[in-house]
This record gives sequence, C-alpha cells and structure tokens, in this order.
Amino acid sequence: MHYFLRAASAVVFAASLCSAQTFTSCDPTKKSCPANSAISTPFTSDFTQGAAALSGWTVTAGSLTYGSDGAQFTINKRGDAPTIQTNGYLFFGYVEVTMKAASGQGIVSSVVLESDDLDEVDWEFLGTTTTNVQSNYFGKGNTTTYDRMIPYNVASPQTTTHTFALNWTADSLVWLIDGVAQRTLHYADAVGGKNYPQTPMNLRIGIWAGGDPSNSPGTISWAGGKTDYTKAPFTMSVQSVKITNYSPGTAYQYTDTTGSWQSIKVLGAGNNAGGADNSTAPAGATS
Repeated sequence: MHYFLRAASAVVFAASLCSAQTFTSCDPTKKSCPANSAISTPFTSDFTQGAAALSGWTVTAGSLTYGSDGAQFTINKRGDAPTIQTNGYLFFGYVEVTMKAASGQGIVSSVVLESDDLDEVDWEFLGTTTTNVQSNYFGKGNTTTYDRMIPYNVASPQTTTHTFALNWTADSLVWLIDGVAQRTLHYADAVGGKNYPQTPMNLRIGIWAGGDPSNSPGTISWAGGKTDYTKAPFTMSVQSVKITNYSPGTAYQYTDTTGSWQSIKVLGAGNNAGGADNSTAPAGATS
C-alpha cells in the first residue's frame, strides 16, 4: 500500500492513521513465528445483515456502523481510521469485495491482502478520483520502488457499487472489476518470483486520511491533497465479502525463513501443493 507505515504501534498518532492495515507482529523470515490459522472455505460476509456479519473478523481500529449499503467505515475526525481484518488466512485463493469507496480529498479506501512477512496485494481508492482504482503489490515489504501501481478504469466508485476481486495462485495474480480481468501478474514477472506475493495472507479492509497534515508531502500529494476534516464525515461502505481458500486446512506453518510458497506447510486436511484449484474460481477469474 502506497507509503504505508509498516509498524505495529497504534500509539503514535501518525502510525494510527495507517498501520492498522499493513504491519506484522512476527516476521517469519526473521524468526520462528506461530502458525497462521486457515480461513474456512467458503467464507462469506453479508454486511447488509449488520454486526453479525463480523463473525470471522477482528476490528483492528475504530468502529463500524451498518446500513442498507452494509458496513460503514467512517472518518468523522482527525485520527479516525476504521479497519477490519479476517481472523484467518488464505494460501492462494479468490477474494471479492462488493463496495463503494469514500469521497473526500486525501481520503483513501483500501482492500489489502497482507502476509506476516509483508507480501501484499492492494486495491486502493482515492476520494477525489472518480474514474479509476489503483492496483498494486509488494513482495516481502520491498518498497525500494513505487512503480508497480497500475490504475484501471471504473465508473464512479464512490457512488456506484462495484465488485473488486483478486484471483491469486502460485502462478499468477489477477485483479478483476465486476467479473472482468483487468491485470495479470505472473510469478516470473515479479523479479523472477522474488517479489511475487506467495505466503499466507489475511484480508484487511479500511479507510484512512492519506491527506492528513502529519503525513509526508509525497503521501499527501498521492492521496489527492490535504484532508479538510470540516467536510467530514467520509464513508466507505462494504456490502459483502466472499473468499475461497485454494489450500484448505487448519493452519499454515513457515518451515524456513525463505518466504517462498514451497516452504509453507498446510496443517490439517487439504491440499499441500501450494497451487490453486481453479475449478473453484468464478468464470473469467483466471484470465
């Protein structure tokens, strides 16, 4: 995710704006870490049904409200950054989020897959950009360059409900909008696989003020300018989430510090091949 702080602390104000979505509490490429619990498949959350749909999720920052459009992620004042993440992880799979992004200068709505060793896949929405959405990825927290972002056309993401999806396998990663493939990243294209996201990830959804005056000039510029909190509230709504885990089991264990998909052991019943069962993917998801 662009310019996001990769730190677990939520005490420092600047970190509280964005660290809830991209951080790790234990990096298995540096030390031994607990196994990641697996997401049961299929996993579905219908947020139009209210708070009961949070089963399987943790609210990691702020709080949510609920309405006819589903879960409401709202910035009411400086420092707000409501965020949720799945309790479990998927090891390759299909993820779709049906939602409306938030409007507002400097406001960023985000859908993020994140692993413990900071592999990352993003959909990012800027509050004043009404014609496109940004796709991005990182491998092992590598932020030496920010040239991986590619925007794709989508009509009025702040006022029109769309479905944004990811089909992630050991061979390729596909970003889809309303069922149509927009971008495909092949394993070999990501520095020969070195920067390819390939370790178990959980899903994190949230909103933050990239335009907060405490952020760097580069972050504020990318986010579309300084946020005027007198124009709050700024609200993202999430109608539903669907996840299919391609490597079902009970947990995922890193067997060494390489961070390669081949090093991940699937504990419990399920496929330990590390690849995808594409028969479970929606039509068109593997384009």
